[in-house]
Amino acid sequence: MPILAFFVGTFILVMAAIEGGYRLGGSSHRRSRQEKESPVSAIEGSILALLAFILAFTFGTASNRFDARRELVRTEANAIRTVWDRSDFLREPERGETKALLRDYLSARASAFQSAEEERLSRVLDEAERIQDRLWKLAVEHASQDMTSDIAALYLQSLNEMFGIHASRVAIGLQMRIPPGIWLSLGVLTLLGMSMVGYQAGIAGSKRTLAMPILGLAFASIVALISSLDHPIAGFTFTRVSQQPMIDLLSDIDRSQKAIRELAH
Repeated sequence: MPILAFFVGTFILVMAAIEGGYRLGGSSHRRSRQEKESPVSAIEGSILALLAFILAFTFGTASNRFDARRELVRTEANAIRTVWDRSDFLREPERGETKALLRDYLSARASAFQSAEEERLSRVLDEAERIQDRLWKLAVEHASQDMTSDIAALYLQSLNEMFGIHASRVAIGLQMRIPPGIWLSLGVLTLLGMSMVGYQAGIAGSKRTLAMPILGLAFASIVALISSLDHPIAGFTFTRVSQQPMIDLLSDIDRSQKAIRELAH
């Protein structure tokens, strides 16, 4: 679901719950004056405290995932740099093909995660797995020529680390999400809490105020922010993880390759 639609839906849900509670409270107030505000306020406070707890828990989960995705970008950039540097020990033509594959790999991943197109990201991930298979085959061919080479062992180790970080980025960034059960609990507590807010205002005989839609907007904004942090692609632009470490590495590689070509001429 688009984040904007999620925001609007949450706002409508909150306002409907407040309005429903308000009407129910107003009806109770007209039928009987014996219901006191104090017990209702205590119940309302308890439900809102539970709502605040689950909201803070959900936000913390989404925020931790965001930090983990950001750290993995830096880690992957360092791993790719290590593979790039160690590929200098390969013989030709494996060295040239390996560097070309690594550059394509880096360029595609740096641009794909800045896009909101899921189809494009899926194609890039498929291409990444293809490049990984080819890089591994080239490394094995090189290592088989000298099974006792420490350099070959280091290169294979760096490839394994790069592949492992790629798998972690896919798992944490794309597959791991806030469980549906937590979203359901948040939705139920939202309905109950906002209904009690409206009910308390209704039994008090209070008129509708501007504070009600302001509360709805504030709550919808927080929930939309959580959803955006939980979705690494379709969320708000400012909640997408920066790919700057990958872009900087790509620039460094291009500069070094350009310098090598100039020296060769």
